[in-house]
Amino acid sequence: MKYIKLNYKPLSVNECWQGKRFKTPKYKKYERDLLFMLPTLKIENTIIKIDIQLGVSSKNADIDNPIKPLLDILQKKYGFNDRNIYELRVTKEDVKKGNEFICITLR
Repeated sequence: MKYIKLNYKPLSVNECWQGKRFKTPKYKKYERDLLFMLPTLKIENTIIKIDIQLGVSSKNADIDNPIKPLLDILQKKYGFNDRNIYELRVTKEDVKKGNEFICITLR
């Protein structure tokens, strides 16, 4: 195992882009669908730990691309602020097309 520490302030997504960003129709549908499908839960807005398992059908799928929109939807559904996420574990699994999935554990 190699440990790397960079003494550099992490850059937020908001600091990476200029101008306004707009949700695509595909993202709007995804958000609507997930908000409907996610169960009603009470999440304390303190220290939050999340495990996410992604089942993806493309071997070219990056593990990090789905994370920000998913976290935004989770905080919208459950009313927490994502600055309170202190641990995030993400894994991905290759699956056949049509068998894609998202598993979420909130701790």
